[in-house]
Amino acid sequence: MSDLVARTGRHQQRYKDGYRLVAGCVPFRYKSCDDDSSSEKIVEVLLINSPSGPGLLFPKGGWENDETVEEAAVREAIEEAGVRGDLMECLGCYEFRSKTHQDEFSPEGLCKAAMFALFVKEELELWPEQDTRNRSWLTVSEALGSLRHAWMRDALERFCKWHEEKFVG
Repeated sequence: MSDLVARTGRHQQRYKDGYRLVAGCVPFRYKSCDDDSSSEKIVEVLLINSPSGPGLLFPKGGWENDETVEEAAVREAIEEAGVRGDLMECLGCYEFRSKTHQDEFSPEGLCKAAMFALFVKEELELWPEQDTRNRSWLTVSEALGSLRHAWMRDALERFCKWHEEKFVG
């Protein structure tokens, strides 16, 4: 069992204008091509399963009152996916409706997620939600076909544009 413990409950949860505020990330790494003649590196992104249904997701969760949005994104990556690394650019904010997280402050389940790029440097052997989450490293095209939510596909597409500008172009 992991020494790290996932935060639970809603008593520290941030809300604004009827939206539950959420932080998450697009964890990525580089995989060298199998072809030794090429030094090209393939970008892989990390997706996790959800206990609440089919399809894969990026790690994300509630942003709490005692942390910055960046700290929340890093914490969610550790809790849900068991990865640590360098948090990079904010890829944008995405609005969505959660069917599983409706409460008195957001009865319609409205959420606003700030998503960041996270360059993964360490995969933990043990992490808080390892009993309910599986990790899957996928190429961008595989991930686009596997993500459960359209807003996460949008975040991945924005990640691709950011990565191209920052590291390739």
